[in-house]
Amino acid sequence: MTELIPAPRAVVAGTGEVRLTAHSRLHAGTATEGVGHWLRTVLWQAAGLPLREARALDDIEGDGIGLRLAPGLGPEEYRLVSGPDGVLVEGGGAAGVFWGAQTLRQLLGPDAHRRAPLGRDRTWAVPHLTIQDAPRFGWRGLMLDVARHFMPKEGVLRYLDLMAAHKLNVFHFHLTDDQGWRIEIRRHPRLTEVGAWRARTKFGHRDSPLWDDRPHGGYYTQDDIREIVAYAAERHITVVPEIDVPGHSQAAIAAYPELGNTDVVDTTALSVWDSWGINPHVLAPTDNTLRFYEDVFEEVLGLFPSEFIHIGGDECPKDQWRRSPAAQARIEELGLADEDELQSWFVRHFDTWLRARGRRLIGWDEILEGGLADGAAVSSWRGYAGGTAAARAGHDVVMCPEQHVYLDHRQDGGPDEPVPIGYVRTLEDVYRFEPVPSELTPDEAAHVLGTQANLWTEVMEDTARVDYQAFPRLAAFAEVAWSALPAPGERDFADFERRMAAHYGRLDAMGVAYRPPQGPRPWQRRPGVLGRPIDGTPPNR
Repeated sequence: MTELIPAPRAVVAGTGEVRLTAHSRLHAGTATEGVGHWLRTVLWQAAGLPLREARALDDIEGDGIGLRLAPGLGPEEYRLVSGPDGVLVEGGGAAGVFWGAQTLRQLLGPDAHRRAPLGRDRTWAVPHLTIQDAPRFGWRGLMLDVARHFMPKEGVLRYLDLMAAHKLNVFHFHLTDDQGWRIEIRRHPRLTEVGAWRARTKFGHRDSPLWDDRPHGGYYTQDDIREIVAYAAERHITVVPEIDVPGHSQAAIAAYPELGNTDVVDTTALSVWDSWGINPHVLAPTDNTLRFYEDVFEEVLGLFPSEFIHIGGDECPKDQWRRSPAAQARIEELGLADEDELQSWFVRHFDTWLRARGRRLIGWDEILEGGLADGAAVSSWRGYAGGTAAARAGHDVVMCPEQHVYLDHRQDGGPDEPVPIGYVRTLEDVYRFEPVPSELTPDEAAHVLGTQANLWTEVMEDTARVDYQAFPRLAAFAEVAWSALPAPGERDFADFERRMAAHYGRLDAMGVAYRPPQGPRPWQRRPGVLGRPIDGTPPNR
């Protein structure tokens, strides 16, 4: 069984198999003990295999598993050898060994992804083979928006497991927006006391006449965040938090009205926003605002050890700044040309502040407007242009163009798709996505850190809806991010579909409410709920 997703670089099949039994042992060499603990745990849960500890690699005796580091392999590269001596997984680092262990789990069949044995006799066997594998990109990300619809902590932990099963390694955690503030900040408690809750929620796109009149909200305590970060680290996933400035900030302004442009808006009348779209209420460019968000970021840095901190920077309407005497005075005081440069000043302030603390700023491609901050990286979402411009200027880029990898966009043009948003992006469309713009030179392309799929949750009211939008397309995206695929037009989608036939069994075992190939199940539809479909299909690269 080699229907692996994502596809490995090289597989050489042998003859025979390694059968794992109650007598099989597992040896985890130096620096792989955490991987060994994870593998022993999941195989005990799924198969009831105890996998007792072997003191040395030689003690696995032909029917066990060995894990060890191997000189010469890259940090995330691995080699899996199954043969007469047992199964050996080697990696250049613990991450490589972990990805190899994920491949081993897939080789054991879909039931290896369950949380308890099925209670019937079966053989757990790994075919004799050799796999050599390494990722194409170092940044293989998933952005999950928990601001629009809150996902409880257990759901987040589950998504980290789903990411790990697909060899994704960056979790972009979108924690704040106009519709909710989801992280406890102890110095500013009203951010969650007020900003984490809204009175009602638009059901469907913003033009929909339907409302869910129940209050909605929630947030993660700092201990919740520590748990999520630790759980991710055990799975070799880096968590990159996003705290939005200076736009997408109505929830924060509702909690602390002085953060808004009080000379042109009665900010005391604002509440957490209950609808969708681009919000006009943006942060005031004052020293008080800067100090407030420095407080916020101080606590964020204490919780997230990631190199990158995402500051949003997107969709910041400038109308309030144009009308605000205070904002205009700030532009004059700083010698800036216009409101675009004022936003750039805001971004540069936090770029400098983060670099002084050993971190790096990353933001959506609007941070290019008015001049890109030194050392900042760009999440290129409005197509390829922003990422191309940033890479050519020597800035690092994560490619996530909305026309290709926004998984909130609809999967089919049929009338049964629930709350259709954006372009039609089928499983094949995602599989043919190419992250590196073709016009970049090799030196410029080296600035493409990787790629990321984004899940915006305006019309995803619960985890089942997130599952439906994410899968199976996230599996196709994972292969794009990991595997050394040919050019988009030369990719073998028929082979991917063949391997997906087995992968659906793994998704079933993990309880994923994916969209079936034949279309949505009756309970996955949302008849009569308005979406925002976009006519026309952008070209694939």
